[in-house]
Amino acid sequence: MKGEQRTVKGVSSLSIIRNMLQKANVNTITVYASSSPGIAPVYFEAAKDLGERMGALGIACINGAGSKGLMAAVTDAVLGKGGKVYGIIPQFMIDKGWLHPDIRELTVTPDMHTRKQLMARKSDACIALPGGIGTLEELLEIITWKQLGLYTNPVIILNTGGFYDSLLTILQKMDADGFLPHKTADMWTVAGTPEEALRLIFEQKQI
Repeated sequence: MKGEQRTVKGVSSLSIIRNMLQKANVNTITVYASSSPGIAPVYFEAAKDLGERMGALGIACINGAGSKGLMAAVTDAVLGKGGKVYGIIPQFMIDKGWLHPDIRELTVTPDMHTRKQLMARKSDACIALPGGIGTLEELLEIITWKQLGLYTNPVIILNTGGFYDSLLTILQKMDADGFLPHKTADMWTVAGTPEEALRLIFEQKQI
């Protein structure tokens, strides 16, 4: 019975968010995420949840087309719900065998810089899942672009299990000490769950 209640509630929630995102004209979301396989299950669960929601909502996922880690978990979940994934990957990563085999919509770039440019340019919003140095670099770069006015769409930090707490403390310190020229709310927003991340995108696109 409890399982049935969760299912009914989930469908209702997805329906509401679908209507919200359609009104806000959100069709694609870039997802930054770890490509490391050896991480805790809680991160994979959140990645799968986000991917399933995006697939069910008909929102295309843009990512780095990796075959491992949270990046692959999101891809698998989106595709599993009949959604679309647009992979953007440099040729050298394909040569190393890092390409996800099930991605059909693929753009191959000559370098990492072009990859990141396209991932931002093609998106209606960005969500950063937990990750390593590469994910952190992508997140901070898109925040920098937003600060400079080069990216105007929502940037959401999905803080699964408090993963980004330390980073957020540093960012808050930068803001408090005057190192950031704009209010932090104008550059990124923090979500605790995938559902909240999608709701925040809607709210910000409506402004």
